[in-house]
Amino acid sequence: MKKLFILLFIIPGLGFSQAKKKTEKVTETGFVLSGNITGFPNGTSVSFLNQETNQPEKQTTIENNTFIIKGSMQEPGFKILIFDDKPPAVPLFLDNSHVKLAGDKSSLEKLSITGSPSQDQFMEYSNAITPYLGIFEDSAAFDSASAAKVEKLSIDFVRKYPNSYVAPLALIRLTQATQNFRKAEELFKTMPEKVRSSQLGQYVYQQIELSRINPIGSVIKDFTQNDTSGRPVNISSFRGKYVLLDFWASWCRPCRMRNQNVVTAYNKFRDKNFTILSVSLDQAKPAWLNAIQMDGLTWNHVSDLKGWNNEVAGIFHITSIPQNILIDPNGKIIAKNLRGPVLENKLNAILK
Repeated sequence: MKKLFILLFIIPGLGFSQAKKKTEKVTETGFVLSGNITGFPNGTSVSFLNQETNQPEKQTTIENNTFIIKGSMQEPGFKILIFDDKPPAVPLFLDNSHVKLAGDKSSLEKLSITGSPSQDQFMEYSNAITPYLGIFEDSAAFDSASAAKVEKLSIDFVRKYPNSYVAPLALIRLTQATQNFRKAEELFKTMPEKVRSSQLGQYVYQQIELSRINPIGSVIKDFTQNDTSGRPVNISSFRGKYVLLDFWASWCRPCRMRNQNVVTAYNKFRDKNFTILSVSLDQAKPAWLNAIQMDGLTWNHVSDLKGWNNEVAGIFHITSIPQNILIDPNGKIIAKNLRGPVLENKLNAILK
């Protein structure tokens, strides 16, 4: 396959990305995941959520309140555990260790998870920023003091655990909260190569590289592309408005999952000098048009139907989707990759 899904949905507001495939390393060691979970009947399925399809994949069943899953992690990273193919899901930052889970069906969010150093570090960071998660989840809860606190906690965590595979996650949160890619790059360079080349590390590297291309504060490059009716649309025709330049495709599941958040933002701010121009990396026009209608995307759309070779995507060096760029009325870039409530936070701040 030309693309792969990157599992980032554990973190509220991040969503998925879909990107060109990279070569991955393989280790020979493995993990043992043993659970003692009360409240489920014998035969209840225990599954990992598939990163590509977002569907449960059965690993084993619960018998007499216990289960065991054995496997191998190419590198420490996320696994999502699902019981009986139903929520709530249990996120694990798993490594090749003997990990023990204990708890009850009625409180899966409070499971005891021991034996994984990576999980311990993940929980340390997660617990630290939990009081400030509102800035990512609710546009009305955003405030600069909380964003600054997330930045400080993220910086402190990376400095404490530069060798941790969880450290890139802290940098993702840092840039989400503050767009401070300069600090993110400074900290990223302190990590060993094995962490920088991990899946989350590569995502951070990609975002840092993208921050250099058409950086915040620069004026967007001019372009023209045809809309759904074949009429040319020029980005300069939107001068005088705030514009979200949105890169997506009908075949991109993460994009489709995220579209409702974009629709909500559009409907909230469309009468406040804000609009959206979506650039599709589709190749099949019927699929593109059908997705626009199904998802209720009632703004401007353009595409040259060249897939990953879309000329506008090339101008902005787009190698994964969804991505977006927020432009002010003078054509100046003021933010990038605003996901979920973070998009509403930014629009609230500038369009009050």
